[in-house]
Amino acid sequence: MILTTKKNIYGINHKMISIVIPTYNNLDYLKLCLKSLKKNSSFKHEIIIHINDGSDGTLNFVKDENLKHTFSNNNIGLCSSINKAAKLVSGKYILYSHDDMYFCPNWDEVLLNEVKSLNHDNFYFSGTMIEPNSGHIVYNFGCDIETFNEDELLLRYKNINFYDHQGTHFAPHLVSKKLWDKVGGFSEEFNPGIGSDPDFNMKLWQEGVRIFKGLNDFKVYHFGSLTTRKKKNFIQNRGDKTFLKKWGFSTKFFKKYYLKSKTKYEGPLNEPKKTFNYFLDLLICKIKLFFT
Repeated sequence: MILTTKKNIYGINHKMISIVIPTYNNLDYLKLCLKSLKKNSSFKHEIIIHINDGSDGTLNFVKDENLKHTFSNNNIGLCSSINKAAKLVSGKYILYSHDDMYFCPNWDEVLLNEVKSLNHDNFYFSGTMIEPNSGHIVYNFGCDIETFNEDELLLRYKNINFYDHQGTHFAPHLVSKKLWDKVGGFSEEFNPGIGSDPDFNMKLWQEGVRIFKGLNDFKVYHFGSLTTRKKKNFIQNRGDKTFLKKWGFSTKFFKKYYLKSKTKYEGPLNEPKKTFNYFLDLLICKIKLFFT
């Protein structure tokens, strides 16, 4: 699927962004997500969907709409779903999104202006989430699709702000396809998904990425982990333990000392300062690892 455009980005005719969306029997929200992309995007984009199961009508819908997609008969997990869909990417950049996100107007213009401001692709950009109960901005435009107030969101989203923030590790996020391929996408030992985002960021860190920037003006409304809330038999993974075993410290330690998560963005990150608290918290991680 190629979205129709209002503009042509910097005179370039080919697709810049490939949007990868994994979904698991969440058709109504997927339709809303796609509607927002069609309605609120400024430029052409490729959309690729991975369908898990699809027995709720998702598979038929995607086929009827002639959407580019991959498919699995059962739920193979978030990480595997994203990786399968990413194999079909033809754009220069990969944007990963949940299927229960509504993209606010000009999200892509904000992103691509940020990309244009750099002379390299060694970055990780993400949006600012508006959620009814948590997120960067807490504002209730509806807890589900039945109560969602799209008109009010479009009226107010510009005036409810967070700030450009440091150390982002949330979807929707954008990286270059070259960087994605270099780190091997998402690590599938984190299926069905918990811990996969900070692990992906840690792999990027090892490749020298130091720009982890959340953009205040790139806003999405997120209904919030609908797959885990709605699917009674959905089994969560212990991503915190997997991360600890893999990297030797916790996700909390990584976010605090490496990413400096949710602090105001002040430029590229540096190596963490080896303070007393750093070594104390690292020791606590090592003790937890010993007993894991």
